[in-house]
Formats: sequence, C-alpha cells, structure tokens
Amino acid sequence: MSFIEIAEARESCRSYDPCRPVGRDVLLKLVEAARLAPSACNAQPYHLTVCTGSVAARVAETTQGMGMNKFASSATAFIVVSEDDYNATAAMGAKVKRNDYRSIDIGIVTAYITAEAETLGLGSCILGWFDAKRLTELCSLRGTPRLVIALGYKPAGYENREKKRKSAEKLASFIEE
Repeated sequence: MSFIEIAEARESCRSYDPCRPVGRDVLLKLVEAARLAPSACNAQPYHLTVCTGSVAARVAETTQGMGMNKFASSATAFIVVSEDDYNATAAMGAKVKRNDYRSIDIGIVTAYITAEAETLGLGSCILGWFDAKRLTELCSLRGTPRLVIALGYKPAGYENREKKRKSAEKLASFIEE
C-alpha cells in the first residue's frame, strides 16, 4: 500500500470482532512502527503500554464514562500512550521555544501506529475520553496518559464510511514567487 492508500483506507473504527484477538506478533509490529516514528531531538517522550486480554477489557471500561465509547468493549487490544521525559536537548528546546514537543511527538507516534495498524488489517480508533486516574492505576503508568488507541480486527462485512474532509483549497495555501 502507498501512504495515500493507507490514508484513504484508515478511519476511526468503531466496530471490532471480539472473537478475534490481536496477536503479540502483530502488536510488536505496531511497537516497531512507533519506535521508528520521528520525534523532537529523537527524545521519544512517551511510553506505550500495550494491553490485551482481561486488562484490555478494563482499559475499555476507563474510556466509557458518561456513555462514551461503547464500542470499545469489542476491541481486543489497546495501546495507552503516556508522557515520558524529554531528553536534555528537547527539554531545553521546549523551554526556550515555549512549545510542548511531547504533544506533537505523541500525535506523530499515534499516526504511525494507526497507519501501520491499517496495513496489518486492523481497525483502530484514537480515544481522548478516559478516566486518567483509573487508567494510570490499572496500567501502573509513570507519566500522564494522553491517548488510548483501540485496536482490533474489523467484523465481517464491515464497510468504511465516506470520508468528510475539507477540500485541498480550503486546507492549504500556497505562497509562490
């Protein structure tokens, strides 16, 4: 698949086959994609906690407050992305430029994970709604949880929704001499 084909195919999947768990070999491929993702000063200021089995079921529960993310119960794996320390160079740059590079880097690594998930035949959904305290306790997180990525195989007959995006003209400006 080309990158554009991956981008066209990947969507926030909200339906998974609960009877088809994601294997460790597949999850390791996602971790490898994350390992290769660029980050400011190569600091990789995040930690990935990969959850399957009964822990995944409890992670799903942390994302379902106030009726949100009901579909998460059918996901068979989750990756919790939490903050980690910068390296010295990135920490100095963040302070001088007054920019939180961690949030940028977490966005990049999440894009890499979800793109690789698509190439492996997995559905994924990036969740920002979760009980941070419960999630931190459940996963013994050292840093603040920022995102939860739901993962699983799409059920038979699953069809992607039509993408609704801005036109290229509304999205981008070109400045040319």
